[in-house]
Amino acid sequence: MAFLSEKCYNILMNRYVVLFGGITFAIVLIKYRIPIKHTLGDVAWADKIFGSGGTYGLLALVAFLSFFGSLMYFFGTFQTIVKDYLGPLFGR
Repeated sequence: MAFLSEKCYNILMNRYVVLFGGITFAIVLIKYRIPIKHTLGDVAWADKIFGSGGTYGLLALVAFLSFFGSLMYFFGTFQTIVKDYLGPLFGR
């Protein structure tokens, strides 16, 4: 019985780590997007798709996806979507 509770604890802690890491990454990416853009340079395809300032838009989009992706993983929505849509492809 102790093994089961330890396993549940590890699964829950994994969700907290992903939540904390994803939100921290998103905040850092938004806060330091100008130095990051100067370090990386222009992303040509982002400027082509998003127009002028597309690299900043791409960084904001990655931050948005990181934030909501980590929230979805924390609450189990991500796992449900993957299971429902990709599960039949792998026989589950």
